[in-house]
Amino acid sequence: MKDLETRYQETLDWIYSWIDFSMNRHVDEAHRFFKLDRMNRLMSLLDWPNREYPCVHVAGTKGKGSTASFIASALRASGYKTGLYTSPHLEDFRERIQIDGEQIPVKDLVDLADKMRPRTELVNDVTTFELTTAIAFQYFADQNIDIAVLEVGLGGRLDATNIVDPLVSVITPVSYDHMNVLGNTLTEIAHEKAGIIKANRHVIIAPQAEEAEAEILRMAALQDSPAIVVDQAYSWQSTFHTLDSQHITIENKNINPRDENALVPIELDIPLLGQHQADNAATSIAALEVLRQAGFSISKESLKQGFQNVHWETRFEILRKNPPLIADAAHNGDSMQKLRQTLDDYFPDLPFILLFGASADKSLTSMLDIIMPRVEAVVCTQSIHPRAADAFELQKLIKPYGKPSFAESTAEAGLAKALELAGNDKGIIATGSLFLAAAARAIWRQNNQ
Repeated sequence: MKDLETRYQETLDWIYSWIDFSMNRHVDEAHRFFKLDRMNRLMSLLDWPNREYPCVHVAGTKGKGSTASFIASALRASGYKTGLYTSPHLEDFRERIQIDGEQIPVKDLVDLADKMRPRTELVNDVTTFELTTAIAFQYFADQNIDIAVLEVGLGGRLDATNIVDPLVSVITPVSYDHMNVLGNTLTEIAHEKAGIIKANRHVIIAPQAEEAEAEILRMAALQDSPAIVVDQAYSWQSTFHTLDSQHITIENKNINPRDENALVPIELDIPLLGQHQADNAATSIAALEVLRQAGFSISKESLKQGFQNVHWETRFEILRKNPPLIADAAHNGDSMQKLRQTLDDYFPDLPFILLFGASADKSLTSMLDIIMPRVEAVVCTQSIHPRAADAFELQKLIKPYGKPSFAESTAEAGLAKALELAGNDKGIIATGSLFLAAAARAIWRQNNQ
């Protein structure tokens, strides 16, 4: 009889043995392959577990993971058994599937994978992400959750999660990413993201570029979906911050609130740093307000508690305070701009060393143009992810910026070099991809336990 750890590793090998676009540098014939018929077939073979509970569906280019975590944490604090489905994971595959902050147990994941095996034989060309999503839907149903918060994997319209009928859809900020699949303009990308909007269901629209907002509103109108544009409905500001949290005040622009139990105005503290996280918090509150009006018992106090306890790693995560060592998952121009602004807000006069690693299929110069003026030197490195760009090729991109640069082929050596360059009076920012930020985080934690 195999032990559970062996069965777990075999289960992961089996899940990854299917078509896994996250591991490919280039997705060919994407529009041919991304469709929902395989996912619908899987769900029908499982008797539609995704229909056993209500859900919130979150799409967008940036901020969707943080927003989903805010919403799930507030629902959990309100007493609801809450499922959370996100991707990718940082260290353990089971991070993707959680209930009330607890990862799916190894045995449950192994057993559910065994349940899926005969079904996959009846579905041609199933993908790793579709299989993972099916496992999550089934686990949530088996555990009798009260509500699920689901983060889209890629795009929205043809994403494997888009077979649900959510109580509310959320579109976080849309920017340029995955253009080989989603389109080359903000309108085209927003069109794909807004594909999660369902007929007569509310949609929450986070602050957007004008072009993206116009397309999302157009899609909402086609579905007769009531749209709440967050920056038209609310005003908010981060009034002060420390390296541990920021204090936010949020108000309703409607002079006559609908009822005395409305969630705003409110003051709250969140452990996620940066103005963009204040934006995500306001967007999350808009979604929670829709849920409250739909009958969920959510109070200001439970919302405050939930937001204060939220966890979402590698989002301007300060691993060491003095001098600061920061891991951030910025991986496109828009997210790098938010990182740059947060660095300027929190450490306006401190020089930084950049530990940089990125996926080869990203627009690397769009990130470097933004962050390079803010750093004194760069250590190029790479994670073990198959899409990671070669460290020495990255160094060639750095040279035109006229800053000292170094290349280390492993994240361990890269972090060691960055620490050497920083000494005791410079900060370090590890960024460029989620995988590099996660690797730096894991190495630092392991070395300092």
